[in-house]
Amino acid sequence: MYTRREMIGAMGAGLGTVGLATLLTETPAAPHLKPRAKRVIQLFMNGGPFQADFFDPKPALNIYAGQRPKEVELRTENKTGALMAVPFTYQPRGKSGLPVSDAVPRIAEVADELCVIRSMHTDNPNHGPALFMMNNGSMTPLRPSMGAWLSYGLGTENANLPAHVVLCPGRPVRFAELWTSAFLPGEHQGTYVNHTNVEPSRLIPFLRNGSLSLEAQQRQLKLLRKLNDERINTNGPDAALEARIKAMETAYRMQTSATDAFDVRLEPARVRSAYGDGAFARGCLMARRLSERGVRFVQVYYGNGQPWDTHGGHNETTKRLCADIDRPIAALLMDLRARGMLDETLVIWGGEFGRTSTTEGGNGRDHNHWGFTTWLAGGGVKGGMAYGATDEFGFRAVENKVHVHDFHATILHLLGLDHEKLTYRHAGRDFRLTDVYGRVVKEIIA
Repeated sequence: MYTRREMIGAMGAGLGTVGLATLLTETPAAPHLKPRAKRVIQLFMNGGPFQADFFDPKPALNIYAGQRPKEVELRTENKTGALMAVPFTYQPRGKSGLPVSDAVPRIAEVADELCVIRSMHTDNPNHGPALFMMNNGSMTPLRPSMGAWLSYGLGTENANLPAHVVLCPGRPVRFAELWTSAFLPGEHQGTYVNHTNVEPSRLIPFLRNGSLSLEAQQRQLKLLRKLNDERINTNGPDAALEARIKAMETAYRMQTSATDAFDVRLEPARVRSAYGDGAFARGCLMARRLSERGVRFVQVYYGNGQPWDTHGGHNETTKRLCADIDRPIAALLMDLRARGMLDETLVIWGGEFGRTSTTEGGNGRDHNHWGFTTWLAGGGVKGGMAYGATDEFGFRAVENKVHVHDFHATILHLLGLDHEKLTYRHAGRDFRLTDVYGRVVKEIIA
């Protein structure tokens, strides 16, 4: 009996013969370690929120506003000016006393669930490379995304739905490579869903086959599988062809399962009210529905483009964005907790980098890769705590620094995967999500 990793590894390396029927009826692979989490929901604030607005209090910014101390003489994407004050105030929240600003009062109510990392840093202050690094573990394109690696390493708990689903409004032409499977088998690519629609048939293009019944499609797939088996017996494994058949099988099964999983209208009115209205709120609720049905990795992008990229009018834009995310994120955490799912679901919040404590153009903030904040909740992390620190102005990570590679290594560890062992041989070398770096941040693990 092959494990999933052995089967896919054999196909990727061109070794052995594994029948498609076996691939289609596989069970999730055994992890390397005892997992703390079974699944991930990532809430991605594309564009980069400013760390001191939310979870990293920096009173020195208001004290020294208008000045430019030597600590902020760091290279960013654009030239910036003096320190700019923060319009939000902080209070200790929950039993833990974790400081959270009044920019997100509802999230503050679930502060005891949050494990805040204040010392994140990455390698580049430009959106493109930073997005690739946070999503794919490399600043260059054509590397598998984190969701693809999780799908490859663990499989899916529900054969009727993809293991990797991406909820992103609009037509995200610029973002598609952020959920690619790259050189991993194609079945691990993220399934993109435009969740601005409510009706499932509009959410997922071509969800219904307009010319063939389910029975006719099933006969067609059985024929394709038979032809594929004959080809494998003659020519050996064909990973691309097997991945395409796998995608067809999933699409066939989704015609019935997706209607239920993606239709938030099936939720009670009180639940929909708790999350609120709007695309992001709908995405958070949909993420919960997908997670409880066995989807391994759900990514919810806030907007199309970089809505958190506040080069101008930072304070006003941030207040508007906070009002949109505060309610659904708090509702998601409380909902997962109430359903007994939070301990096995790792929720991640953050962007590709942070923003400068200095001004750009008088009322904006530039990109800042030197130090920023993200948080995790559930899934085996300690709640109600902050880890690491930036300098007194919130510009650079200075204590217990966590690189993106460390972040990825920790996420994989929480799901039972050793980031050094989760590899795939391609172009003559073994690739992994963390490249040749990364350490597990054990201090944040419960």
